[in-house]
Amino acid sequence: MRASFRLGRIAGVPVGVNWSVLVIFALIAWGLAANQFPRSYPDRPVILYVLSGLVAAVVFFLGLLAHEVSHAIVAKRNGLEVGGITLWLFGGVAELRGEAKDPGAELRIAGIGPLVSACIGLVFGAFAIILAQVDYRGLLLGVLAWLAGINILLAVFNVLPAAPLDGGRLLRAGVWRWTGDRTKATVVASRAGWVLGALLIGLGLWQFLAGVGVGGLWLALIGWFLIGAAGMEERQARMGSALRGVRVADVMTPQPQTASAEMTVADFVDHYLFAYRHSALPLTEDGHPIGLVTLDRVRGIPADRRGETRLAEVACRAEDLVLAAPDEQLNDLLPRLSQCADGRALVVTDGRLVGIVSPSDISRAVQRGSLRDQLTPSHP
Repeated sequence: MRASFRLGRIAGVPVGVNWSVLVIFALIAWGLAANQFPRSYPDRPVILYVLSGLVAAVVFFLGLLAHEVSHAIVAKRNGLEVGGITLWLFGGVAELRGEAKDPGAELRIAGIGPLVSACIGLVFGAFAIILAQVDYRGLLLGVLAWLAGINILLAVFNVLPAAPLDGGRLLRAGVWRWTGDRTKATVVASRAGWVLGALLIGLGLWQFLAGVGVGGLWLALIGWFLIGAAGMEERQARMGSALRGVRVADVMTPQPQTASAEMTVADFVDHYLFAYRHSALPLTEDGHPIGLVTLDRVRGIPADRRGETRLAEVACRAEDLVLAAPDEQLNDLLPRLSQCADGRALVVTDGRLVGIVSPSDISRAVQRGSLRDQLTPSHP
């Protein structure tokens, strides 16, 4: 999930917000201000309902952010890189690059998020109880009570043993420790995620058809998301298993054709497009990679502008390039390929270009690895 705009950094991790947050933010604020608060605390000024709804929604998303930041901090302490945190329609996601080194690290990284949410809920609940004990009946009590309930509900939902929820990670950690097989553990957690998603879709559709309200459709939407995410995790796990032990040098195309950043798009089309069998062309300067041009990027340049447009203007910039070493494990490279939209990595030695890895190279490696796993006899 890509961020639409950045908020800054927390604990050294970039934090962003996707535009879809506005949807759930508006639904929460409107639901509280127009329904829940007026029913529970009637005859207050409308402006108080609106302000209370907005404050509750903002604090709720701050709690989500704290949940994800806790994942990021613990992940960094356990040796993982964190690409960023993004808040979006279904909550938040911390982009962890790589895998936990052992079940214990997986347990710590997954468990801290629900624990933080539960603690936030308990703190708000304690304040609400204190206000109730002194016989306070204002809207502040309603805001605190709602924040307590929603954060505890968030913690409980997240520990359900199904991927991609934190509970799925906890389940994976347990199965991993029990079987010693990370891939099998991921498949178990992913299948549990698929089951939970199907149950939520069924429950949501039943509620909607029974006339309970549009909340049923929201449950069904969450279930649909869980099924998609769980399926993706299983595919990634099987891909990781197929690529285990494979180095970048084993799959790269060595000494690829290169071009100068000063070349025009017209020259590229006339002299490289059909002569060069690959769909990406690294740009180099004295052997050092400074950019990457793909056919998709060139295709977006109108024909009448190709003669005056340099490749440097349409290339993936040097700071966005994904660089790899020949001896690096391919599994370690895969999480970084999303850094540049072109999905390719340039292989360098001492800063000089020696190869390129494309999606087709990875696809062939996965096919060979899967065939290897099928033909290799298992040992009891």
